[in-house]
Amino acid sequence: MSQLATRDEYEAIARALNLPVNAFIDGRFTPALSGETFETHNPATGEVLARIAACDAADVDHAVIKARQVFERGSWSKHHPSGRKDVLIRLCKLIIRHQRELAVLESLESGKTIRDCETLDLPETVNTIKWHAEAIDKIYDQVSPSGDDALGLVVREPIGVVACVLPWNFPLMTLAWKIGPALAAGNSVVVKPAEQTTMSALRVAELAMEAGLPAGVLNVITGEGERAGRAIGMHADIDMVSFTGSTDIGRRFLEYSAASNLKRVVLECGGKNPCIVLDDADRLDVVADHAVSAVFWNMGENCSSNSRLIVHRAVKDELMERILERTRDWRTGDPLQPENSLGAIVDAEQHRCILSYVDGAREEGATVVLGGVAIEEGNGLYIEPTIIDDVTPGMTIAREEVFGPVLAVITVDSAEEAVRVANDTDYGLAASVFTANVRRAHNVAKAVRAGTVTVNCYGEGDITTPFGGFKQSGFGGRDNSIHAHDQYTELKTIWLDLGDDEAYYPLD
Repeated sequence: MSQLATRDEYEAIARALNLPVNAFIDGRFTPALSGETFETHNPATGEVLARIAACDAADVDHAVIKARQVFERGSWSKHHPSGRKDVLIRLCKLIIRHQRELAVLESLESGKTIRDCETLDLPETVNTIKWHAEAIDKIYDQVSPSGDDALGLVVREPIGVVACVLPWNFPLMTLAWKIGPALAAGNSVVVKPAEQTTMSALRVAELAMEAGLPAGVLNVITGEGERAGRAIGMHADIDMVSFTGSTDIGRRFLEYSAASNLKRVVLECGGKNPCIVLDDADRLDVVADHAVSAVFWNMGENCSSNSRLIVHRAVKDELMERILERTRDWRTGDPLQPENSLGAIVDAEQHRCILSYVDGAREEGATVVLGGVAIEEGNGLYIEPTIIDDVTPGMTIAREEVFGPVLAVITVDSAEEAVRVANDTDYGLAASVFTANVRRAHNVAKAVRAGTVTVNCYGEGDITTPFGGFKQSGFGGRDNSIHAHDQYTELKTIWLDLGDDEAYYPLD
């Protein structure tokens, strides 16, 4: 979309929305079998947006039964690859047609700025689904080098019924990261959005039906993690769970798998990501731009947020001056105001958690040099962009994931110390390295234990590069790239014994 709308135009769209409130199972919206509901709130105002169906194990079982039935019928799983591609391309076109509506819906429920929703999240959602759709009829299986007396075929088959459990920080983007490759491979899918951000996934499921996806192929279960999420993890007829969220909950899904049917589990979990600035880093204005974006983008509610600035003493003062200057330009406020860079924190629990980390850092001896307090704006949940200096590697603020707009600054005296501090964490999702020396850049990037390391920039790569982590940041696979497509399939060997037939191969 070429141009953002005005605050009044976004508000008018919000008032006109027909909010989806029921689970989406077997091609239609349906209330929870128990009749129970829960409230979803607008974190920017505190108001109740809607009451959403509170699904439990019975609803999960209903969705899985329908997903399994359509998988076995083969109307999607055995559909010609080009046919699956056509349906997903139509879905992309429908998402584009309803892009502004979806952006407002997501902003209302998550507190994300409308600017990010429109210019980043929705384009990435479309691009991801389109990329995997286009790959469907371009992926070849293999023939093994088995000699003339046998033919070994190595083929991919859809894994079956896949559950996708989503986080609240990027609801649409992570939905696309998972359903794009899962549907492209021919699976049936059961999506469990986070209870804070459910409605955009419901709307996409409705659009998928309009695009021609058979009923039962894409289902959305709404509800709390302890009931609906656990039921997914323990379900004996779900073949795979792809989860994005906290490391603690990811660990539970491994336990659920062990206690049920040993379903495949792919985890993308937390991060405590370092931004390493070495003494020879040049263009400190550019470094500051990337460092500020890396920690404050999406209110810091981002698993790949570079929340640790590990900076060499020789350039620290000059860099900090630039970072403080740029941070003051990041306006916080109403998410539907296009000029704002930071919106609301997703819910009251997360709001309290972030502020408690800031208070804890003060108590441990760190210095809050900017921000560190809540912004009083009606009943909205806002926090000022926060920078904390004099942090040491052993402090809680340097070790635990805050998931908020908080930067912890750690000073080092060498590249070796920077790498040692960067790797001194339970996590290993992402990192950035800033240096003017290409040899140093390569060596430090190799030494940092993280799934994605960017050099002289901040980012996560793109759709063509795998995204996931080391250590407690990830397990079992990656999002994005062709590797994501592969993880939603089973590899099968078909071995044909051709033998020697003397009638066809005479000896004389």
